[in-house]
Amino acid sequence: MKDFRQLKVWEKAHQLALAVYKMTKSFPKEELYGLTSQIRRASMSIPTNIAEGCGRQTDAEFARFLQIAMGSASETEYQLLLARDLEFLPDEQYQKLHNDITEVKRMLTSFMQTLRADR
Repeated sequence: MKDFRQLKVWEKAHQLALAVYKMTKSFPKEELYGLTSQIRRASMSIPTNIAEGCGRQTDAEFARFLQIAMGSASETEYQLLLARDLEFLPDEQYQKLHNDITEVKRMLTSFMQTLRADR
């Protein structure tokens, strides 16, 4: 069993989720059960799945949870784009979060490749 808090990809994903929560505080109230809820759940799912994968017995199981985290990262990436296009998110803030999500996805890809190579 690995300690997920020791993983750089988990830390980066955790910081992204925190940033998304802060950013969505300014979304319109009518979006509370729409985009606000959805983007928060998607961003939170990334570090959650990394943490859950760390508790699994094999690298293959861990890699499966990293793939789920990657799907959540792609979902978050789209929802950030939608928030920007709906003008809920200023372009500068979008660019910062987009760069962060791109980095998380790159780190996840690299980690999955490492797990496959170790098998």
